[in-house]
Amino acid sequence: MDPFDGENPIVDPSVYVPPSPKEIRKRHRIPPGQYLAKRWPVLSVERTPHFDGKNWNVEVLGLVENPVTWSWEEFLALPKTEVTTDIHCVTTWSLLDQTFCGVSFKTIVDLVKPLPEAQFVTFEAKSGYTSALPLYGGYLDEDGVLLAYEHGGKPLHPDHGGPLRLLVPHLYFWKSVKWVTKIHFKDVWERGFWESRGYHQNGDPWREERFASQERPIRRDHKIL
Repeated sequence: MDPFDGENPIVDPSVYVPPSPKEIRKRHRIPPGQYLAKRWPVLSVERTPHFDGKNWNVEVLGLVENPVTWSWEEFLALPKTEVTTDIHCVTTWSLLDQTFCGVSFKTIVDLVKPLPEAQFVTFEAKSGYTSALPLYGGYLDEDGVLLAYEHGGKPLHPDHGGPLRLLVPHLYFWKSVKWVTKIHFKDVWERGFWESRGYHQNGDPWREERFASQERPIRRDHKIL
């Protein structure tokens, strides 16, 4: 039976309020299996490190022409980029229209000049936590990828990865490593902390790539350790 056939409506059309265009757009921005959170949950396997406002180095090493270590003051002097984006956690929450500021990863790449064999990047937190992604192919070469130190116009809160976290908004948020201190350019795609404990190597929320059991070869030239 058509619920709106006019004779025996299951839902009374006179009280039905269709979703607004804004609500429809929001629905299309939330990946399958996710819900829209009211606030940014604090989730971490690590202890939040202490930051005194000045002593934080960022080291880039590995397969690059120009390895470098920036002091915090030097890092803040690099060109600043603002990104407004949606973020999605593998634990099923999503937040829309989040504004971050920091250094575009493209700026880092331009400065350090990866060698041809550098196809992957491993990000390491102060605790030793890691996660890794391909440098190219729609991963770290996307415009929205940042090393972020501000959120909502304020310094990034320590519990959310401040002073510095990776931001890869098109993947589940565990790929966006908190408290980044080292960036390794490599020729292999290493399994990081969560990937070596059963999480997906890729982490695309639109494909619900949550667990390693779902993995298939992503590309033949992607060497995964």
